[in-house]
Amino acid sequence: MRKLAHFGIPVKEKPANATYLSDSKLWIGDPSKTKNNIEHLFFEEGSPMPQLLKDCAHISYLVDDMEEELKGAEILIPPFKPFPNLTAAFIVEDGIPIELMHQA
Repeated sequence: MRKLAHFGIPVKEKPANATYLSDSKLWIGDPSKTKNNIEHLFFEEGSPMPQLLKDCAHISYLVDDMEEELKGAEILIPPFKPFPNLTAAFIVEDGIPIELMHQA
């Protein structure tokens, strides 16, 4: 089952109250602090994240079974742990990045 989690958009300035992921050179705004559950993403110069994520907005879903969701999908970023108790992965569907998240 999929449940809409947030809508992520790249921005040109670091979001207020953002969390920093040093390995990704990425600042992430907390979507729960926005009226419409928007995750603002600020990529620092030299961020190793895929260009598609830097250029395009993404839709994020909470999923029950990450392994099942990834079967047959075009994987942009394989599963990783951005935060304790959370596994995320990015796939591409019709040229659009989709984030899948599973909470442990």
